[in-house]
Amino acid sequence: MMRLLVLSDSHGDYISLKMAVENTQDVDAVIFLGDGVHDLDKVGISLARKKLVAVKGNCDGSFCDYPALAIENLGGIKVYCTHGHNEMVKFGYQVLKDRAREAGATLALFGHTHTPYTAYEDGLYIMNPGSVRENSCGVVDITPNGILCFNKKIVT
Repeated sequence: MMRLLVLSDSHGDYISLKMAVENTQDVDAVIFLGDGVHDLDKVGISLARKKLVAVKGNCDGSFCDYPALAIENLGGIKVYCTHGHNEMVKFGYQVLKDRAREAGATLALFGHTHTPYTAYEDGLYIMNPGSVRENSCGVVDITPNGILCFNKKIVT
């Protein structure tokens, strides 16, 4: 089994970001989906023993070194990681779904809307963890029996 902690949109709230990382047990990887990538530096020690995948969001600035998109193999599946603004997720999820499927992904993770969301559609799991700044995060368990995506509140 592999457990992913999925985070997005901290917008300077590195305290809640740190609490999310420290209070989610048995996490193998942390996925950060943009708009606050510089907050990751402030919680570096909490992230030290975990795999980190991070992408930049529309508020992270043009000089940010993180990529806009990451496609990772995690727990035996392909994971499409994006902030979501380039896929225009505020206007629907079709572009996101199309691009994730074109990449061969089983799981599409995105942020940007600040609204927690999980769905399963024709072999594609979709998740938005909501906003760290609004005390929301996501967890994905990848097991031999399937994938479980759920949103949770950050305990501060």
